Amino acid sequence: MKFFIDTANIEQIKEAQDMGILDGVTTNPSLMAKEGITGHDNIMKHYISICNIVDGDVSAEVIATDYEGMVREGEALADLHGQIVVKLPMIKDGIKACKYFSDKGIKTNMTLVFSPGQALLAAKAGATYVSPFIGRLDDISTDGLNLIAEIRLIYDNYGFETEILAASVRHTMHVIDCAKLGADVMTGPLSSITGLLKHPLTDNGLAKFLEDYNKGN
Repeated sequence: MKFFIDTANIEQIKEAQDMGILDGVTTNPSLMAKEGITGHDNIMKHYISICNIVDGDVSAEVIATDYEGMVREGEALADLHGQIVVKLPMIKDGIKACKYFSDKGIKTNMTLVFSPGQALLAAKAGATYVSPFIGRLDDISTDGLNLIAEIRLIYDNYGFETEILAASVRHTMHVIDCAKLGADVMTGPLSSITGLLKHPLTDNGLAKFLEDYNKGN
């Protein structure tokens, strides 16, 4: 399972990268704004800064909602750095743009996916990643994890190479459950990754080891 961090915060990206387990980054204009990064040129520069920190894919989102605009913005994003993945909305023109970029060998991430049918269309269009938003489904009392299971079944039935990128991951159990269901990637806050380290028996055991060692000193 690949671990992506969903942020535009450079320090958090560096921390995850330094752990040696980070495979990529997903971000968007809202996350950029949260870090005080606004304006087209500043956002573009920030994407490059992120690419210079991590080794893997960095999803960069288009703002346009029409085909021509998505192609224009997506090509500009892809030209920024070889690690950029063009992030497209799951709408009709987004699928059309996905096919365009797939045919050109440019990686894509279809975002805001909430149904197996949408995921099927994304795979048919050659998307590199499909991003079902499990946390947002949970928010409206719908089982987000069931969506991961349904997409996994469909993709396995037909051998689609599109990777399931579990997005809107909120906590460590989301990560574990997505791993059990066979999601290829998870993306979430740093806390959802570092939370996997935590277990009281680990803390207690280490404290006991150190206590016993110090008895002899």
